[in-house]
Amino acid sequence: MKKLLLALLVLLPLGPASAVEPLVADLSKHLVAITTGFAGTDVLLFGAIEEMDGGKSGDVVVVVRGPHKGETLRRKDRTAGIWINSGIAKVDNAPSFYQVASTRPLDQLAPPAILDRHQIGLDHLDLDIRVKDGGADTDQYRQALFRLNQKKGLYGDKVLDIGMLSQRLFRTDVHFPANVPVGVYMVEVYLMAGGQVISAQTTPLVVSKIGIGADVFDFAHHQAAAYGLIAIALAALAGWLAAVVFKKA
Repeated sequence: MKKLLLALLVLLPLGPASAVEPLVADLSKHLVAITTGFAGTDVLLFGAIEEMDGGKSGDVVVVVRGPHKGETLRRKDRTAGIWINSGIAKVDNAPSFYQVASTRPLDQLAPPAILDRHQIGLDHLDLDIRVKDGGADTDQYRQALFRLNQKKGLYGDKVLDIGMLSQRLFRTDVHFPANVPVGVYMVEVYLMAGGQVISAQTTPLVVSKIGIGADVFDFAHHQAAAYGLIAIALAALAGWLAAVVFKKA
């Protein structure tokens, strides 16, 4: 806690001559390193806001977005006791990770048009969904996309709380699960008041594999054929060694 308070004090303006920013925020770390034993981690976001006219403080919203990825969703129906694909939808711009934190419920901070503009909240994401299905519409596939990623721990199923240490200082923790995708994440912090965005700040966060796990991952993705042959050879060798051991036994 002492380290956090010291960091927050550094963010505050030092005197009247300093250029006063209405919103200043930072992360406890800017790299999430995925090693062989990685089991997930928390990243602390902290910052400070300036008082509004009349001594009132605004509200803070944090949005963490992972890099976009393509998603393919399939709907299955049971026909004659067999589950078969009956529809398909493709999403090209789905965030690989999405989490929101706020000092208050989003619908109390701004009208839907403002939330849509900044894509704050799952219901306000602008997704390009192409559906080929006569029995389901776009919204059903949209909700299915959210459920699947929430089950994986990659989308938040609720808006996290932002703790206010005073009228000016705030903090929140964002959890990244063990299966978090690699890439450059954008951590967006918004200061809102009167139904409008007063100030905003974006900070990149890198999620990357390091060590021998990263080398194996890169080799498997860039040399897929060679990786497959090596895997088959190792499996065959393991089977042969097991047969020799049991034969001697």
